Amino acid sequence: MIRKQTGQSLVEFALLLPVFIILVVGIVDFGRVLYTQLELQLVAQESVRLGGLGETDGAIQTYVANNATRTDGLQVSISPSGSRAPGTYVTVELTYPEQVLGVLGTASIPYEVRASSTIRVE
Repeated sequence: MIRKQTGQSLVEFALLLPVFIILVVGIVDFGRVLYTQLELQLVAQESVRLGGLGETDGAIQTYVANNATRTDGLQVSISPSGSRAPGTYVTVELTYPEQVLGVLGTASIPYEVRASSTIRVE
């Protein structure tokens, strides 16, 4: 006896659609977090170069604030702080809080993007 199976593909599609959507959103979200990481690394490299040329901590923080596109929650750590003697090393570390899979609302995964760079003071 042959049965009619016209609704089978609709049920299979309904079962796989949420998995497919989460997979696509995860790929896009991973790209967004990776873009944030690359941007912070670039800003960290350029800002530490200012510190290597003898600029003050305020000038470095101003550069970061003007050149980073995501500044809400961005933390800038400069060590050593204050004046730096020639021949010492200066490190700038940027930390930015992110949410992976933010479309899930409260089930999203908190993630902290970090970028740092070190250079010798001229």
